[in-house]
Amino acid sequence: MKPVFEQVDLGKNKSILAFNYAQEHFDAPWHFHPQYELTYIWESVGTKFIGDYVGAYEPGELVLLSSNLPHCWKNHAGQIAPSRSTVIQWNAGIFARAPELNPLRKMLQSSSRGILFDAADVLLYSESMERLTTLKGQNLYVQLLSLLVQLSQCRYQTLSEADFKDDLPAEYTSRMAKIHDFVRVSYQRKIYLREPAALVNMTEQSFSRFFSKVMGRPFFRFLNEYRISMAERMLIDTDWPIAQIGFACGYESLPFFHKQFNKFNTVSPSRYRKKHGLHQKNSMHEINK
Repeated sequence: MKPVFEQVDLGKNKSILAFNYAQEHFDAPWHFHPQYELTYIWESVGTKFIGDYVGAYEPGELVLLSSNLPHCWKNHAGQIAPSRSTVIQWNAGIFARAPELNPLRKMLQSSSRGILFDAADVLLYSESMERLTTLKGQNLYVQLLSLLVQLSQCRYQTLSEADFKDDLPAEYTSRMAKIHDFVRVSYQRKIYLREPAALVNMTEQSFSRFFSKVMGRPFFRFLNEYRISMAERMLIDTDWPIAQIGFACGYESLPFFHKQFNKFNTVSPSRYRKKHGLHQKNSMHEINK
């Protein structure tokens, strides 16, 4: 298993790292680092884990993360297209505490829960993100500050219910990385609590307390969120019957699948497909122009 603490190699002479990522998969485990991070998804679909949040991601998303906020992006199984993103990482405290930057400071404080920017606003800044990867030194600093100031005027939502302002113990992150990987490969079948508990060498009772402490909710609620996230993606990306999607996401009862889907989305799976299927097509058209 790769280390869950990521050492961002900035050295002594720079405070910002800007790069493009292009591989078959996003292969980083659930991890954290002391730097802030701004990530734009060019290609790939899957599930993102931000603090205690779990939800789908798609091309065109821009996410801002604070220092020490655990996160990872996991591709959907069977994805054919490569995974591409632009990532900007920078040390905390590099921007002045001037009153003119109060909106920026407020946004950075909110990013302790993870921020997802409004998709319509993001279209205006994707090229600016990629341009940062070609800059160095003071030009990179100035342009990053300019971009962040502009983003602070955009609409956004926070993701994690809990904020993560302190480092998680290394033992916790190692366990959570194993649990995330287990859920990713096992969500399609019935899961017993004893399975993830045994995976991290804990009793079921101890595991339940541990998971609720780290993620802010019980394991089976988290598993439910993951399954519904996968179902949302399938409703958009496939023409499978709704019953088939429910069974493919680990639900043995179709009425229970409908009940859980309505609980998280306040709409039925068929209405969700009708609304977001069209939205997805329009969004992809804009991104690929």
